[in-house]
Amino acid sequence: MMKEYYEVLRELREDHDYSQGKVAQFLGTTQQVYSRYERGINEMPVRHLRALCQFYQVSADYVLGLDKKKGSPPYE
Repeated sequence: MMKEYYEVLRELREDHDYSQGKVAQFLGTTQQVYSRYERGINEMPVRHLRALCQFYQVSADYVLGLDKKKGSPPYE
């Protein structure tokens, strides 16, 4: 069964021992807004998805559950 993107976001954050506040600060938003992304209440804007892929060095396909590999292509 495929995980929802918000479940993957939480796993990535926890794997890196980051707080929701730290990730929210990186995105330029509040902890409350980011928490709503992780709970699947609010859909995350594409600009935040892109930023988090770079932050965690994973592909968008991985976050979206389309690829089981965490690796991302190199960014130029």
